[in-house]
Amino acid sequence: MIHIVESLDTGAVEGWLLRMLRAGTKLGADLDWTFYTVLQRPGRFDDAARAMGARVINSPIALDEKVGFVRALRRELKRVKYDVLHCHHDVVSAVYLTAAFGLPISRRIVHVHNADLHVPTGNPRKSALLREPMRRICLLFADKIVGISNYTLDNFLSNRTRKSHRDAVLYYGIDTAPYHAPPPCRKALLASLDLPEHARVLLFAGRMVEYKNPVFLVDLLDGIAEEEPDAYAVFAGSGPLEEKVRERAQWLGVEDRVRVLGWRDDTISLMRSADLFVFPRAEKITADIGREGLGLVVVEAQAAGVRSLLSRGIPDDAIVESTLCEVIPLSDGAKAWGDRARDVLAAPGADRAIGLAAVERSDFALEAGFRNLVALHRV
Repeated sequence: MIHIVESLDTGAVEGWLLRMLRAGTKLGADLDWTFYTVLQRPGRFDDAARAMGARVINSPIALDEKVGFVRALRRELKRVKYDVLHCHHDVVSAVYLTAAFGLPISRRIVHVHNADLHVPTGNPRKSALLREPMRRICLLFADKIVGISNYTLDNFLSNRTRKSHRDAVLYYGIDTAPYHAPPPCRKALLASLDLPEHARVLLFAGRMVEYKNPVFLVDLLDGIAEEEPDAYAVFAGSGPLEEKVRERAQWLGVEDRVRVLGWRDDTISLMRSADLFVFPRAEKITADIGREGLGLVVVEAQAAGVRSLLSRGIPDDAIVESTLCEVIPLSDGAKAWGDRARDVLAAPGADRAIGLAAVERSDFALEAGFRNLVALHRV
Protein backbone atom coordinates (compact mmCIF):
# COMPACT_ATOMS: atom_id res chain seq x y z
CA MET A 1 0.00 0.00 0.00
CA ILE A 2 1.21 3.50 -0.83
CA HIS A 3 -0.01 6.74 0.77
CA ILE A 4 0.60 9.92 -1.21
CA VAL A 5 0.98 12.81 1.22
CA GLU A 6 2.48 16.27 1.20
CA SER A 7 5.22 15.64 3.77
CA LEU A 8 5.62 13.82 7.08
CA ASP A 9 5.74 17.05 9.04
CA THR A 10 3.27 18.58 11.49
CA GLY A 11 0.17 18.52 9.26
CA ALA A 12 -3.07 17.06 10.63
CA VAL A 13 -3.33 14.47 7.84
CA GLU A 14 0.18 13.14 8.31
CA GLY A 15 -0.18 13.21 12.09
CA TRP A 16 -3.30 11.07 11.83
CA LEU A 17 -1.61 8.57 9.52
CA LEU A 18 1.31 8.24 11.92
CA ARG A 19 -1.16 7.63 14.77
CA MET A 20 -2.78 4.91 12.69
CA LEU A 21 0.62 3.36 11.94
CA ARG A 22 1.48 3.46 15.62
CA ALA A 23 -1.89 1.92 16.52
CA GLY A 24 -1.33 -0.87 14.01
CA THR A 25 2.07 -1.58 15.51
CA LYS A 26 0.57 -1.69 19.00
CA LEU A 27 -2.26 -3.99 17.90
CA GLY A 28 0.10 -6.32 16.07
CA ALA A 29 -1.35 -5.60 12.64
CA ASP A 30 0.76 -6.57 9.64
CA LEU A 31 1.00 -3.23 7.83
CA ASP A 32 3.03 -2.83 4.65
CA TRP A 33 2.90 0.93 4.19
CA THR A 34 4.88 3.26 1.99
CA PHE A 35 4.65 7.06 2.29
CA TYR A 36 5.41 8.92 -0.94
CA THR A 37 5.79 12.60 -0.12
CA VAL A 38 5.07 15.28 -2.69
CA LEU A 39 7.66 17.59 -1.15
CA GLN A 40 11.19 16.61 -2.10
CA ARG A 41 12.77 17.44 1.25
CA PRO A 42 12.77 15.00 4.17
CA GLY A 43 9.98 15.52 6.69
CA ARG A 44 10.28 15.91 10.43
CA PHE A 45 8.78 12.46 11.06
CA ASP A 46 10.29 10.43 8.20
CA ASP A 47 12.55 8.52 10.57
CA ALA A 48 9.73 7.92 13.06
CA ALA A 49 7.68 6.31 10.29
CA ARG A 50 10.63 4.16 9.24
CA ALA A 51 11.16 3.08 12.86
CA MET A 52 7.60 1.71 12.81
CA GLY A 53 8.32 -0.34 9.69
CA ALA A 54 7.08 1.99 6.96
CA ARG A 55 9.03 3.06 3.90
CA VAL A 56 9.32 6.76 3.13
CA ILE A 57 10.09 8.09 -0.34
CA ASN A 58 10.51 11.80 -0.95
CA SER A 59 9.58 12.63 -4.53
CA PRO A 60 12.68 13.21 -6.66
CA ILE A 61 10.72 15.69 -8.83
CA ALA A 62 8.74 18.74 -7.68
CA LEU A 63 4.97 18.63 -8.17
CA ASP A 64 5.23 21.86 -10.19
CA GLU A 65 7.07 19.87 -12.86
CA LYS A 66 3.91 17.94 -13.70
CA VAL A 67 5.23 15.63 -16.41
CA GLY A 68 8.41 14.73 -14.56
CA PHE A 69 6.50 14.24 -11.29
CA VAL A 70 3.94 11.92 -12.90
CA ARG A 71 6.67 9.86 -14.58
CA ALA A 72 8.64 9.48 -11.34
CA LEU A 73 5.55 8.42 -9.38
CA ARG A 74 4.51 6.00 -12.13
CA ARG A 75 7.95 4.38 -12.06
CA GLU A 76 7.56 3.78 -8.32
CA LEU A 77 4.02 2.39 -8.71
CA LYS A 78 5.24 -0.02 -11.41
CA ARG A 79 8.38 -0.98 -9.48
CA VAL A 80 6.59 -2.30 -6.40
CA LYS A 81 3.16 -3.18 -7.85
CA TYR A 82 1.14 -1.76 -4.97
CA ASP A 83 -2.30 -3.18 -4.21
CA VAL A 84 -3.71 0.06 -2.77
CA LEU A 85 -3.11 3.66 -3.82
CA HIS A 86 -4.35 6.04 -1.10
CA CYS A 87 -4.23 9.69 -2.23
CA HIS A 88 -4.51 12.36 0.49
CA HIS A 89 -4.53 15.55 -1.57
CA ASP A 90 -8.19 16.35 -2.35
CA VAL A 91 -8.66 17.40 -6.02
CA VAL A 92 -4.88 17.30 -6.59
CA SER A 93 -5.20 13.53 -6.18
CA ALA A 94 -6.16 13.63 -9.87
CA VAL A 95 -2.44 13.96 -10.63
CA TYR A 96 -1.67 10.75 -8.73
CA LEU A 97 -4.54 8.87 -10.37
CA THR A 98 -3.18 9.97 -13.73
CA ALA A 99 0.21 8.51 -12.81
CA ALA A 100 -1.49 5.21 -11.95
CA PHE A 101 -3.64 5.01 -15.10
CA GLY A 102 -3.71 1.50 -16.57
CA LEU A 103 -1.65 -0.08 -13.77
CA PRO A 104 -3.00 -3.21 -12.00
CA ILE A 105 -3.80 -1.50 -8.68
CA SER A 106 -6.74 -3.13 -6.91
CA ARG A 107 -7.97 -0.08 -4.96
CA ARG A 108 -7.57 3.62 -5.70
CA ILE A 109 -8.71 5.91 -2.89
CA VAL A 110 -9.14 9.68 -3.00
CA HIS A 111 -9.24 10.94 0.57
CA VAL A 112 -10.73 14.42 0.93
CA HIS A 113 -9.38 16.17 4.03
CA ASN A 114 -10.50 19.74 3.30
CA ALA A 115 -13.57 21.51 2.06
CA ASP A 116 -11.45 24.18 0.35
CA LEU A 117 -10.46 22.03 -2.67
CA HIS A 118 -7.44 24.21 -3.23
CA VAL A 119 -5.36 23.80 -6.39
CA PRO A 120 -1.76 24.86 -5.60
CA THR A 121 -1.06 27.38 -8.31
CA GLY A 122 -0.16 31.02 -7.96
CA ASN A 123 -2.70 31.95 -10.64
CA PRO A 124 -6.27 32.21 -9.21
CA ARG A 125 -7.82 31.96 -12.68
CA LYS A 126 -5.83 28.83 -13.49
CA SER A 127 -6.80 27.35 -10.12
CA ALA A 128 -10.49 27.97 -10.83
CA LEU A 129 -10.23 26.45 -14.30
CA LEU A 130 -8.46 23.31 -13.08
CA ARG A 131 -10.60 22.57 -10.03
CA GLU A 132 -13.61 21.03 -11.75
CA PRO A 133 -11.71 18.90 -14.32
CA MET A 134 -9.50 17.54 -11.53
CA ARG A 135 -12.54 16.75 -9.39
CA ARG A 136 -14.10 14.89 -12.32
CA ILE A 137 -10.94 12.82 -12.84
CA CYS A 138 -11.12 11.80 -9.17
CA LEU A 139 -14.79 10.85 -9.45
CA LEU A 140 -14.16 8.89 -12.64
CA PHE A 141 -11.04 6.92 -11.72
CA ALA A 142 -11.20 6.41 -7.93
CA ASP A 143 -12.71 3.23 -6.48
CA LYS A 144 -13.36 5.05 -3.20
CA ILE A 145 -14.06 8.70 -2.42
CA VAL A 146 -13.60 9.25 1.30
CA GLY A 147 -14.39 12.40 3.27
CA ILE A 148 -13.35 13.25 6.81
CA SER A 149 -16.88 14.51 7.51
CA ASN A 150 -20.28 14.35 5.88
CA TYR A 151 -19.96 17.97 4.81
CA THR A 152 -16.52 17.41 3.28
CA LEU A 153 -17.67 14.39 1.31
CA ASP A 154 -20.84 16.04 -0.01
CA ASN A 155 -18.91 19.19 -0.89
CA PHE A 156 -16.40 17.16 -2.93
CA LEU A 157 -19.22 15.33 -4.66
CA SER A 158 -20.73 18.75 -5.43
CA ASN A 159 -23.91 17.50 -3.73
CA ARG A 160 -24.32 14.63 -6.17
CA THR A 161 -26.09 11.60 -4.74
CA ARG A 162 -23.60 9.38 -2.93
CA LYS A 163 -22.78 5.98 -4.39
CA SER A 164 -22.99 3.46 -1.57
CA HIS A 165 -20.24 1.23 -2.99
CA ARG A 166 -17.82 4.13 -3.50
CA ASP A 167 -18.47 7.10 -1.21
CA ALA A 168 -17.82 6.98 2.53
CA VAL A 169 -16.98 9.04 5.61
CA LEU A 170 -13.95 8.06 7.68
CA TYR A 171 -13.31 9.92 10.93
CA TYR A 172 -9.81 10.43 12.23
CA GLY A 173 -8.97 8.26 15.22
CA ILE A 174 -7.28 10.16 18.05
CA ASP A 175 -5.07 8.75 20.77
CA THR A 176 -6.85 9.50 24.05
CA ALA A 177 -4.12 8.03 26.27
CA PRO A 178 -2.58 11.49 26.99
CA TYR A 179 -5.95 12.67 28.33
CA HIS A 180 -5.86 9.92 30.98
CA ALA A 181 -2.49 11.08 32.28
CA PRO A 182 -2.44 13.20 35.45
CA PRO A 183 -3.46 16.76 34.55
CA PRO A 184 -0.63 19.24 34.04
CA CYS A 185 0.33 21.52 36.88
CA ARG A 186 -1.78 24.52 35.93
CA LYS A 187 0.17 26.89 38.13
CA ALA A 188 3.46 25.93 36.47
CA LEU A 189 1.95 26.07 32.97
CA LEU A 190 0.51 29.54 33.56
CA ALA A 191 3.84 30.71 34.97
CA SER A 192 5.62 29.43 31.85
CA LEU A 193 3.29 31.65 29.79
CA ASP A 194 3.90 34.62 32.05
CA LEU A 195 0.28 34.49 33.24
CA PRO A 196 -0.90 35.02 36.84
CA GLU A 197 -2.23 32.10 38.90
CA HIS A 198 -5.77 33.49 38.71
CA ALA A 199 -5.78 33.83 34.91
CA ARG A 200 -8.86 32.64 33.00
CA VAL A 201 -7.54 31.24 29.73
CA LEU A 202 -9.41 31.64 26.43
CA LEU A 203 -7.56 29.32 24.07
CA PHE A 204 -7.27 29.36 20.27
CA ALA A 205 -5.45 26.38 18.76
CA GLY A 206 -4.91 26.04 15.03
CA ARG A 207 -3.20 27.58 12.04
CA MET A 208 -2.88 31.33 12.28
CA VAL A 209 -4.43 32.07 8.90
CA GLU A 210 -7.25 34.31 7.70
CA TYR A 211 -9.95 31.67 7.39
CA LYS A 212 -9.30 30.33 10.90
CA ASN A 213 -10.12 33.88 12.06
CA PRO A 214 -7.85 34.16 15.14
CA VAL A 215 -8.12 37.97 15.24
CA PHE A 216 -11.77 37.56 16.24
CA LEU A 217 -10.66 36.29 19.65
CA VAL A 218 -8.74 39.52 20.24
CA ASP A 219 -11.94 41.47 19.57
CA LEU A 220 -13.86 39.16 21.90
CA LEU A 221 -11.27 39.69 24.63
CA ASP A 222 -11.38 43.45 24.19
CA GLY A 223 -15.15 43.39 24.65
CA ILE A 224 -14.95 41.63 28.03
CA ALA A 225 -11.61 42.98 29.28
CA GLU A 226 -13.13 45.47 31.70
CA GLU A 227 -15.70 43.08 33.20
CA GLU A 228 -13.29 40.09 33.20
CA PRO A 229 -9.93 41.45 34.39
CA ASP A 230 -8.55 37.92 34.74
CA ALA A 231 -9.32 36.87 31.14
CA TYR A 232 -6.39 36.23 28.80
CA ALA A 233 -6.29 35.06 25.19
CA VAL A 234 -3.71 32.39 24.34
CA PHE A 235 -2.94 31.43 20.73
CA ALA A 236 -1.25 28.10 19.98
CA GLY A 237 -0.39 27.79 16.31
CA SER A 238 1.81 29.22 13.61
CA GLY A 239 1.03 31.14 10.47
CA PRO A 240 1.04 34.55 8.78
CA LEU A 241 -1.51 36.09 11.15
CA GLU A 242 0.65 35.82 14.28
CA GLU A 243 1.85 39.40 13.85
CA LYS A 244 -1.60 40.65 12.90
CA VAL A 245 -2.97 39.27 16.18
CA ARG A 246 -0.25 41.10 18.09
CA GLU A 247 -0.91 44.33 16.17
CA ARG A 248 -4.67 44.13 16.77
CA ALA A 249 -4.13 43.50 20.47
CA GLN A 250 -1.79 46.50 20.69
CA TRP A 251 -4.21 48.73 18.79
CA LEU A 252 -7.04 47.77 21.18
CA GLY A 253 -4.81 48.16 24.22
CA VAL A 254 -5.03 44.53 25.37
CA GLU A 255 -1.55 43.39 24.33
CA ASP A 256 -0.70 42.53 27.96
CA ARG A 257 -3.64 40.08 27.94
CA VAL A 258 -2.59 38.21 24.79
CA ARG A 259 -0.01 35.44 24.36
CA VAL A 260 0.96 34.28 20.86
CA LEU A 261 2.91 31.06 21.36
CA GLY A 262 3.57 29.80 17.84
CA TRP A 263 3.49 26.08 17.07
CA ARG A 264 3.36 23.93 20.22
CA ASP A 265 3.90 20.28 21.09
CA ASP A 266 1.83 20.59 24.28
CA THR A 267 -1.58 21.55 22.90
CA ILE A 268 -3.27 18.87 24.99
CA SER A 269 -1.84 20.34 28.19
CA LEU A 270 -2.98 23.79 27.11
CA MET A 271 -6.50 22.48 26.47
CA ARG A 272 -6.65 20.68 29.81
CA SER A 273 -5.65 23.91 31.54
CA ALA A 274 -7.90 26.25 29.54
CA ASP A 275 -11.19 27.69 30.79
CA LEU A 276 -12.68 28.11 27.34
CA PHE A 277 -11.77 26.97 23.83
CA VAL A 278 -12.68 29.42 21.06
CA PHE A 279 -12.76 28.40 17.40
CA PRO A 280 -14.26 31.18 15.25
CA ARG A 281 -13.62 29.62 11.82
CA ALA A 282 -14.79 31.86 8.95
CA GLU A 283 -18.23 30.86 7.68
CA LYS A 284 -18.28 32.59 4.30
CA ILE A 285 -17.73 30.16 1.42
CA THR A 286 -15.68 31.38 -1.55
CA ALA A 287 -14.21 29.68 -4.61
CA ASP A 288 -11.07 28.69 -2.72
CA ILE A 289 -12.20 28.63 0.92
CA GLY A 290 -14.99 26.50 2.34
CA ARG A 291 -16.08 25.58 5.82
CA GLU A 292 -13.79 23.55 8.06
CA GLY A 293 -13.32 20.05 6.70
CA LEU A 294 -13.86 18.56 10.15
CA GLY A 295 -12.14 20.49 12.92
CA LEU A 296 -10.23 17.71 14.66
CA VAL A 297 -8.97 20.23 17.21
CA VAL A 298 -12.61 20.65 18.28
CA VAL A 299 -12.84 16.90 18.96
CA GLU A 300 -9.58 17.10 20.90
CA ALA A 301 -10.95 19.98 22.97
CA GLN A 302 -13.92 17.80 23.92
CA ALA A 303 -11.60 14.96 24.87
CA ALA A 304 -9.86 17.49 27.13
CA GLY A 305 -13.24 18.36 28.63
CA VAL A 306 -13.01 22.09 27.95
CA ARG A 307 -16.11 24.05 27.00
CA SER A 308 -16.03 25.46 23.47
CA LEU A 309 -17.52 28.33 21.50
CA LEU A 310 -17.66 27.46 17.80
CA SER A 311 -18.72 29.23 14.64
CA ARG A 312 -21.01 27.72 12.03
CA GLY A 313 -17.88 27.00 10.02
CA ILE A 314 -17.53 23.73 11.96
CA PRO A 315 -19.35 20.62 10.62
CA ASP A 316 -21.80 18.95 12.99
CA ASP A 317 -19.68 15.77 12.83
CA ALA A 318 -17.07 17.37 15.10
CA ILE A 319 -19.53 17.84 17.97
CA VAL A 320 -19.36 14.63 19.99
CA GLU A 321 -20.47 15.90 23.43
CA SER A 322 -23.01 18.66 22.85
CA THR A 323 -23.00 19.82 26.48
CA LEU A 324 -19.46 21.11 25.96
CA CYS A 325 -20.07 22.92 22.67
CA GLU A 326 -22.03 25.98 21.72
CA VAL A 327 -22.33 27.17 18.12
CA ILE A 328 -22.73 30.91 17.59
CA PRO A 329 -22.95 32.59 14.18
CA LEU A 330 -20.10 34.97 13.50
CA SER A 331 -22.72 37.45 12.32
CA ASP A 332 -23.81 37.84 15.96
CA GLY A 333 -20.55 39.69 16.47
CA ALA A 334 -17.77 39.69 19.04
CA LYS A 335 -20.04 41.19 21.71
CA ALA A 336 -22.46 38.24 21.64
CA TRP A 337 -19.52 35.83 21.73
CA GLY A 338 -18.09 37.79 24.65
CA ASP A 339 -21.38 37.60 26.54
CA ARG A 340 -21.41 33.80 26.16
CA ALA A 341 -17.75 33.60 27.14
CA ARG A 342 -18.54 35.50 30.34
CA ASP A 343 -21.42 33.10 31.07
CA VAL A 344 -19.07 30.13 30.69
CA LEU A 345 -16.42 31.72 32.90
CA ALA A 346 -19.04 32.41 35.58
CA ALA A 347 -20.46 28.86 35.54
CA PRO A 348 -19.05 25.92 37.54
CA GLY A 349 -16.37 23.99 35.69
CA ALA A 350 -17.45 21.12 33.46
CA ASP A 351 -16.89 17.50 34.41
CA ARG A 352 -13.97 16.91 32.08
CA ALA A 353 -14.43 13.12 32.13
CA ILE A 354 -17.73 13.44 30.25
CA GLY A 355 -16.11 14.69 27.06
CA LEU A 356 -13.36 12.08 27.14
CA ALA A 357 -15.86 9.27 27.62
CA ALA A 358 -17.98 10.54 24.72
CA VAL A 359 -14.99 10.67 22.36
CA GLU A 360 -13.89 7.17 23.37
CA ARG A 361 -17.38 5.82 22.60
CA SER A 362 -17.35 7.41 19.15
CA ASP A 363 -15.75 6.61 15.80
CA PHE A 364 -13.03 9.11 16.76
CA ALA A 365 -11.61 6.57 19.22
CA LEU A 366 -8.18 5.33 18.20
CA GLU A 367 -9.01 1.64 17.70
CA ALA A 368 -12.30 2.42 15.96
CA GLY A 369 -10.50 4.76 13.59
CA PHE A 370 -7.85 2.17 12.87
CA ARG A 371 -10.38 -0.60 12.22
CA ASN A 372 -12.33 1.62 9.84
CA LEU A 373 -9.17 2.55 7.95
CA VAL A 374 -8.12 -1.09 7.59
CA ALA A 375 -11.63 -1.96 6.33
CA LEU A 376 -11.30 0.77 3.73
CA HIS A 377 -8.08 -0.78 2.41
CA ARG A 378 -9.48 -4.30 2.25
CA VAL A 379 -9.90 -5.42 -1.36
